[in-house]
Amino acid sequence: MADEKRDYYETLGVDRSADEQTIKQAYFKLAKQYHPDMNPGNAEAEQKFKEVNEAYAVLSDADKRAKYDQYGHAAFEQGGGGAYGGGFSGFEGFDFGDIFSSFFGGGMGGSARRNGPQRGDDIGIRLTIDFNEAVFGCKKEVTYSRVQKCADCGGTGAAKGTSPKTCPECGGSGQVRVQQRTPFGVMQSTRGCDRCRGTGKIVETPCTSCRGAGYIRAQKKLDVSVPAGIDDGQRIALRGQGSDGKNGGPAGDLTIQISVRPSQIFERDGYDVYCEVPITFAEAALGAEIDIPTLDGEMKYTIPEGTQTGTEFKLRGKGVQAVNNPKSRGDLHIVVNVEVPRGLREEQRELLRKFADSTGNGNYAKRESFFKRFGRKS
Repeated sequence: MADEKRDYYETLGVDRSADEQTIKQAYFKLAKQYHPDMNPGNAEAEQKFKEVNEAYAVLSDADKRAKYDQYGHAAFEQGGGGAYGGGFSGFEGFDFGDIFSSFFGGGMGGSARRNGPQRGDDIGIRLTIDFNEAVFGCKKEVTYSRVQKCADCGGTGAAKGTSPKTCPECGGSGQVRVQQRTPFGVMQSTRGCDRCRGTGKIVETPCTSCRGAGYIRAQKKLDVSVPAGIDDGQRIALRGQGSDGKNGGPAGDLTIQISVRPSQIFERDGYDVYCEVPITFAEAALGAEIDIPTLDGEMKYTIPEGTQTGTEFKLRGKGVQAVNNPKSRGDLHIVVNVEVPRGLREEQRELLRKFADSTGNGNYAKRESFFKRFGRKS
């Protein structure tokens, strides 16, 4: 029913005496607020968007506005008092999204200009290095594929001795204006130029090396300094070593992800390293000076008598240096494991039996404590 519809002036939030500019500004604000692209899946916003557009379609037209002021909504109903009876029915099928884009110069999904500066693509590669190379740093040569300016045409795409021409269709802007007749009147919008494909330039004689593209894909070799202390999975970013930019835009970046082969001796945890060192039964019982590996080479280390298997000794400052900070190093953790001898001769077994008989429970505190928990003597 006509009397159930909301007043068009109320819908736009303007007075009945509002001028054309005020109505247009109110419409732009509300259309943007309730546009479906701004409110995906919001049925209420979609309905309000339709109401706003319907109100503006009438109030922006002087003739329709006069009829509305005289007859209200009845002016546009079938058989209503005026020449517009039923004339508004085609409005329901109109694509308001296109009109909304026209108001804002194609801002909602319009064609982007291609003749402005464009940053080149970033490139990512993987580099595998040895454990020691990661600890102490190294120099590596990497080879990767990148898009770069054609050397023959300098990126213009035109053959030697020629140059691109300004597109006569768009005047070099890469965009053309189009007019569209809508229920709101004649609207203007912009789109990418079809003739130059948005570049603003026409290449009449293409370069034979790049076939007019101005850019080619090529292999590049680069010497890379891997910093000491880098760890598996970390990345090195080299600014400007990616693909070349276009139209004066900067080049992209090269990102190198480091993969470190595991060591046969050390295990790394951050800047700390761990190493398991086997020792003999006699060394564990009597204490001894043993050879231990470190990142800087072998060194002597004295373990006390009665050392148990699994005992950990920490050597401060003998781990991996922090990246870009050689004064800061982690620790080296030495874990000793007592190796029980095998393949003993009979006389060796006999000596061990005598040794076992000569020792008392007091020499095995852990063993004695264990059996006490069972309520019996060891």
